[in-house]
Amino acid sequence: MPAYLNDFRDSVLQLITHTSTNLPPDVRRAMQRAMGEESGGRAAQALQVIATNIDMACDKEGPICQDTGWITFEIKTPVEANQLVMKKQIREAVAEATKRGKLRTNSVDSLTGVNASDNLGPGTPTMHFDQWESEDEIEIKLLLKGGGCENKNIQYSLPMEIPHLGKAGRDLDGVRKCILHAVWQAQGQGCSAGAIGVCIGGDRAQGYLNAKEQLFRLLDDTNPIPELAMLEDYVMQRANTLGIGTMGFGGGVTLIVARSAC
Repeated sequence: MPAYLNDFRDSVLQLITHTSTNLPPDVRRAMQRAMGEESGGRAAQALQVIATNIDMACDKEGPICQDTGWITFEIKTPVEANQLVMKKQIREAVAEATKRGKLRTNSVDSLTGVNASDNLGPGTPTMHFDQWESEDEIEIKLLLKGGGCENKNIQYSLPMEIPHLGKAGRDLDGVRKCILHAVWQAQGQGCSAGAIGVCIGGDRAQGYLNAKEQLFRLLDDTNPIPELAMLEDYVMQRANTLGIGTMGFGGGVTLIVARSAC
């Protein structure tokens, strides 16, 4: 076995634990800004509860949320890497993390309703493998996307008529209408204040995948495509004037970031 696979299982277990129990610095900064923008009311109280929960989860190394989400791994490997071995070790790490209480037992048989108890089942965890030029390094990213926000995913086929917004054409103005409609119809469900990932174009499967990949970007970066950078700024400004607010309680913080790609 290549040397870089010797500690792979333990590294994946550490990644799962860290992702489930601790937020990265850019997200913490965004949450801090959000708290400064809310003053009073249920939305501000909800943000404070969320912030307290984030700190407690980190201190106690417990899951930030009772729904630890759909488990999605994005993996880049050397050309000679044995992906069969890696898949086996990832599944072992997921089962161990679930046993330790770092992941909720979310995997349920779609037909029988029987809980797998270890988060291993048909299609779960999700693993996407790509090769890269490195000869001895693996890059692995993990997305834990909760069922609440997953159920608020939505796709649009342009041109179309959007309720209360009129016609959305096959241009960036139409895309802006779709994004704001998606935020509006969610009404704070999916545990806002939220981060929204958007893909413009592509087929339906690749569109969802590209939209999710935007959630790996740093929250304080700038889109290298000027048109998309302007789109992201516009969505943030407009979404936070809709009065939806954290958890749908009203207020001025509905999104903490909007990210897009083609």
